Amino acid sequence: RGFVLHSADWTGEGSLKVNDRVALTASLDVLKAIAEGGGPKESVLALGYAGWGAGQLESELVQNAWLSVPASPKIIFDTPFEQRWRESAKLIGIDLNTISHQAGHA
Repeated sequence: RGFVLHSADWTGEGSLKVNDRVALTASLDVLKAIAEGGGPKESVLALGYAGWGAGQLESELVQNAWLSVPASPKIIFDTPFEQRWRESAKLIGIDLNTISHQAGHA
């Protein structure tokens, strides 16, 4: 499965606005528009699939197993891929350089 996370200056069939600056489209019309020189000004193509059992994702969110941050067009479109997770953590005040790679036992 694939989808395109893109700037909200373009929307098409089935586009979902994430916020006023970012949208998500999983239909082929966005790829056709980009190929024809139109489409959104900025875009990221993602391919893959992740599946959860019924209620699993909701349960993980309640357990704080995920860190969620506000959508940031700067991080999505301007930050190199390998730096995005660090920049995203900074949005909620976390410096990943200060997190230990070892577990302790008290």
